[in-house]
Amino acid sequence: MELLQLKYFQTVARLEHMTHAARELAIAQPSLSQTIKRLESEIGVPLFDRKGRRIKLNGYGKLFLKKVETALSILQEGKREVSNLAQVKNDRIALAVMRTPIIPDLLSSFRKKHPLVRFRVKQISRDNVNRQLEAGDIDVCITPYPRERESHFNWQELMTDEIYLVVPKSHPLASEKNVSLREIAHEPFILKAGGAFRETTDACCRMAGFQPDIAFEVDDSLSIRGLVREGLGVAFFSSLTLRTITDSTIVPLRISQPHCFRTISLVWNEDRYHSPIAVEFQQFVTRYFADLNL
Repeated sequence: MELLQLKYFQTVARLEHMTHAARELAIAQPSLSQTIKRLESEIGVPLFDRKGRRIKLNGYGKLFLKKVETALSILQEGKREVSNLAQVKNDRIALAVMRTPIIPDLLSSFRKKHPLVRFRVKQISRDNVNRQLEAGDIDVCITPYPRERESHFNWQELMTDEIYLVVPKSHPLASEKNVSLREIAHEPFILKAGGAFRETTDACCRMAGFQPDIAFEVDDSLSIRGLVREGLGVAFFSSLTLRTITDSTIVPLRISQPHCFRTISLVWNEDRYHSPIAVEFQQFVTRYFADLNL
């Protein structure tokens, strides 16, 4: 039983006239008659009483018509709901992001051009971002994690984010512009409690040949800054974070040895559908980071 058969039957049942129904449906009358006969054959009973060229809906036909109209109504309602949902989704962007203070400015800048867009923002996790991209749960991901060899997603490098050592203004090295990481190996460190940035800074310390003496492990940059200001240790800040800080009580020092940095990338799954607004956001992110690199 086909949807087209049901729509044809509904029209014939309403008009009770095969020629008039064929004209309204813009098909040949013999073709319409054959379609109704195939439907009746499939159901197993006649749906119309026929007297010459006249047809009239019979008891079976009246019962079936009620069900057909209910089914077509439900299908039409479903079509409207799906269309409405698609429209809503076209105004929504789901993304996974790294922890960095520039993300609010990035999103705010995009919403100035598209004030009706809605965001669903998740913190990036190495464990689940691939699954979310695969399933289409997120449109794009801004990540500091390196590309995995087996990854089949689309990767675009956005920028190289340099890692700086941050000391209090009273620190003996505060007047220096550069510092070798080995020079401060004996200092107490205030480090992120975990995540991609912690992995990067731990790797930097290993390259410098020491394991940091961790005085504090803290989740947020604001608290880390406060602890550094109080002279309780030194810390690592990325160039992205330093762009948002105007605090004369702490001093960022460029690390001369080893070269400490991380690569920020944009990742998306081209095999999944992306709404026009999500595609535009992806292009906007690329331009935003290009401006940061200037």
